[in-house]
Amino acid sequence: QVQLVESGGGSVQAGGSLTLSCRISVYPYDNNCMGWFRQAPGKEREGVAAIWLGPGGTLVADSLRGRFTISQDNAKQTVYLQMNSLKVEDTAVYYCAGGRSCQSLVPGRFGDWGQGTQVTVSS
Repeated sequence: QVQLVESGGGSVQAGGSLTLSCRISVYPYDNNCMGWFRQAPGKEREGVAAIWLGPGGTLVADSLRGRFTISQDNAKQTVYLQMNSLKVEDTAVYYCAGGRSCQSLVPGRFGDWGQGTQVTVSS
């Protein structure tokens, strides 16, 4: 059974940067898309970004475009989320997830989930 292992979370001051990593434990992986999602306390889980495994096409939430970038290293079976100019409101647990398609960032369309990594941005 696949495991998605996130790392790279932590605490950072507003304006800083963090890079999250998500390693896929199996090869080949039978999903075509990897996504990042986040959930802040008291809020619903929301889509952040997604990338087609292999071809590399990406989808980034409109509100985060320009600050967040998703990328992959196929040789390492790892997907990254580079987060720049972080804001207090970016504080959340960030999850990576695998799904069939990157056509949307709807959490329900992704079936495999990691355990999450906490990102805390302070003012």
